[in-house]
Amino acid sequence: MFDCCTIQGRRASAEPQAERRMDACRLCPRECGAKRSAGKHGICGVADTVLVARAALHMWEEPCISGDDGSGAVFFAGCPLRCVYCQNYEITGGKTGRELSASQLSDIFLHLQEQNAANINLVTAGHYAPQVAQALSLAKGRGLRIPVVYNSSGYEKVQTLQLLDGLVDIYLPDFKYADSRSAEELSAAPDYPETAKAAIAEMVRQTGDHGCLFDDRGMMTRGVIVRHLLLPGHVSQAKQIAEYLYHTYKDRIYLSLLNQYTPMPRVKDHPLLSRKVTKREYEKLIAHVLSIGVEQAFIQEGETAGESFIPSFDLTGTGENG
Repeated sequence: MFDCCTIQGRRASAEPQAERRMDACRLCPRECGAKRSAGKHGICGVADTVLVARAALHMWEEPCISGDDGSGAVFFAGCPLRCVYCQNYEITGGKTGRELSASQLSDIFLHLQEQNAANINLVTAGHYAPQVAQALSLAKGRGLRIPVVYNSSGYEKVQTLQLLDGLVDIYLPDFKYADSRSAEELSAAPDYPETAKAAIAEMVRQTGDHGCLFDDRGMMTRGVIVRHLLLPGHVSQAKQIAEYLYHTYKDRIYLSLLNQYTPMPRVKDHPLLSRKVTKREYEKLIAHVLSIGVEQAFIQEGETAGESFIPSFDLTGTGENG
């Protein structure tokens, strides 16, 4: 995935109130008020039972996250954002996944550690934050010692992120849009830019102002990496995002600039999103990032857009099918 590396609290409790938090759910910025604890589905597409579509070693993250052995990626079903171009559309609607208790989820974390996973990588877990906090607390009490990565769309409430304070070591959010018009058109979330800014600020607060930390193998142990997936025809917006992040955080965070956008069938007729990002578009973004002084970033080289980077959501590692 990445051919070039760098350009150069408090602990949450075991959440006995998880069910009450979902009586009228306000966990995500949608604040839909669904009675998820009564089996109703929120805008995220799921009720209060955790659904996991895959839990396995994953090699296609940033080098300091995947390393040589792979990141222990746990893919959660459901998502409150619902981007029209979603790369993981098979699971975001909440139709695929095995039901797991917090105890079973903690077992999965520990099993991934036994497989020499570099970290536990929680992919789109915000709508299950109380249960995930409980599972992490259980696993840490039972010997989980590898870093925990929170892999997010960036569309998060600060209050929900605070449930994970002291339990997450590395935050890996997206920053998708610089303007509300694009956010509304592509994700029906005009509040995305300001919401993501507040969420990233909280992530940086939790991980500390000292910047990112790495071990002697070059693996990240603490910090924030903010991703931006360049969309076709959106170079100007990508530049704005890079400028905001660099001027706000300087070297306290890393950027990860992705050229791997893969058109899904649902956008085959879209005037822009029906094609891949061109080499020229990505080169313009990288040149701009260098020109404003960014030294801590990950970039991609070569042909990365393709469905081969999208894993099979076949319940691997969840207790079914392996």
